[in-house]
Amino acid sequence: MQERGDEPSFLSGRGAGGKAAVCGPCMFRTFFLQSLKVRMDSNHLSPAEGGLRPHPRLRKGIYILPNLFTLAALFGGFYSIVMAMNGRFDLATIGVFCAMVLDSLDGRVARLTHTQSAFGEQMDSLADMVSFGAAPALIAYEWALRPIGRWGWIAAFVYCACAALRLARFNVNTGVVDKRYFQGLPSPAAAALVTGFIWLTNEMIGAHREVPWFKAFIELFTGSGIVRGDLSWFMFALTLFGGLTMVTNIPYYSFKDFGGRRSVPFTLIVALVLVIAVINIEPPTMLFAFFVCYALSGYIVYAWRKSRGEAVSIVSTSTSEPDEQGLHK
Repeated sequence: MQERGDEPSFLSGRGAGGKAAVCGPCMFRTFFLQSLKVRMDSNHLSPAEGGLRPHPRLRKGIYILPNLFTLAALFGGFYSIVMAMNGRFDLATIGVFCAMVLDSLDGRVARLTHTQSAFGEQMDSLADMVSFGAAPALIAYEWALRPIGRWGWIAAFVYCACAALRLARFNVNTGVVDKRYFQGLPSPAAAALVTGFIWLTNEMIGAHREVPWFKAFIELFTGSGIVRGDLSWFMFALTLFGGLTMVTNIPYYSFKDFGGRRSVPFTLIVALVLVIAVINIEPPTMLFAFFVCYALSGYIVYAWRKSRGEAVSIVSTSTSEPDEQGLHK
């Protein structure tokens, strides 16, 4: 047994039993490991007991650029709600369409700048719920659904609830759904369908704008001219159609084949320029007509596939994506 006051064996050069000490590098390693053990043990002590204060963990941040677009889209939805409460339905509907543009940019900016994050995904879903779920439902209720009482707020709630279900399903099914199609009507398109109708009708009533084909279509249901008080039940049906179509399995083309990473024919660019020019001629009319055609396109694709005996579900139907390998066995 080592007496008190004797040097440790690895410092005195003597091993146990008076044998020769080990080599220098081994002695240094032993001394370093013992010192490290003492330091680790002291970290468990409080500062009053002589322990060392643990190093604070590095704080995680968020990527500012894509989340700025998401917050701007959220502001568009909130602005729409405020304008609807103040009776400015023209500005309320424009706010929803601005939120659509910003919502289409945040994901692309995140991918281009390699700033994707789980926080950004959750933030995007919450912003979409406000801009494309709560805002269109409230605008529709304030504009035409309030006069029919209980049926009006039930239709608005059904739309809002379906938007929440649609966003939740999208988040959990991203790995098993064909990337070329959406499962059900996307929430921005449903919002554009509802608010586009309000925007166009409000322009025809307030600005006395004439859209003959739209006026003739509305008269099939109202039996008279376009009067806001006569459109409550049509708004009721349109709101339910937009909400329930979001939670169906109807396939809608996602346009993700033109995400910017593959070449496209030159004529497609020219066609895109022409489409933008036509929309600028009459924004309310052209935007509403486009989203009506898009909302009906899913049912046409569904009926076409059904008639040909093809699979109509878009869950696990793509085999070209690396993330979907093994899902089709």
